[in-house]
Amino acid sequence: MTQQVPSTEPELAGVRNFRDVGGLPTVDGRRVRHGVLFRSGHLAHATDKDADFLSSLGLHTIFDFRNAADQKLEGPDVELPGVRNVNLPLSDPADGAEFWKMVRDGDLEQLRGLLAEDRAARRMVASYRAIIRERTGEHARVLNALAEDSVPALMHCAAGKDRAGLSIAVTLLALGVEREAIVADYLESNARHRRYRVHRGSASADAYSPEVMDLLSPLFEARAEYLAAAFETIEETWGGVDAYLAEGLGLTPRLRERLRERLLD
Repeated sequence: MTQQVPSTEPELAGVRNFRDVGGLPTVDGRRVRHGVLFRSGHLAHATDKDADFLSSLGLHTIFDFRNAADQKLEGPDVELPGVRNVNLPLSDPADGAEFWKMVRDGDLEQLRGLLAEDRAARRMVASYRAIIRERTGEHARVLNALAEDSVPALMHCAAGKDRAGLSIAVTLLALGVEREAIVADYLESNARHRRYRVHRGSASADAYSPEVMDLLSPLFEARAEYLAAAFETIEETWGGVDAYLAEGLGLTPRLRERLRERLLD
């Protein structure tokens, strides 16, 4: 079983799912450097104390993978002096807008029709596959930026689980991190103190009943099957990770080595 090097995590009041990705092992015996690559949920609700901590990281760039609908719902990121903010949506604002409105506001019968019988999990698998196939330009831009000048960097979406989780996974693949370690880092988003808080339109007990939460859980959990679907899509579409990085993302050997120099010990 791959062991991660533990890192001290702050208690952030308004930012969920924050962590340093440092310490993960590569297949050739190196490790991701601490203090150069971070991941989290959105920063819109960061407190002043949270902002002070984030400022202390010496960040060069924050990659925000939320779309316009997410930003309207949650608000813009807190501004950190001297940090570049790059908004790079990995999902279309109109994609699934009606679906997510139903997730927030639908009654039990509507949610059963929408999510029961494994429909929620299948939707997540399809989303992961689509992001890998269709967002090669965005992932290429991230990797090129990291290789050139954009570290230390923080990647986030809304919950820091799916879009940020995939972008972190793609970055770790490019670094040669062990597959098992990538999955283990991804699954850490399920820790109780990291999980995205589900918000529904009604505050009534029925809106958060055990059956409702069970129906919603596949949407708000990190599941190994979701990330496995992303990896399978890479194999099916490009034939392997190296071809995906070279042909799909246009990552040259020089840029890949530069990325490793910047992010690995």
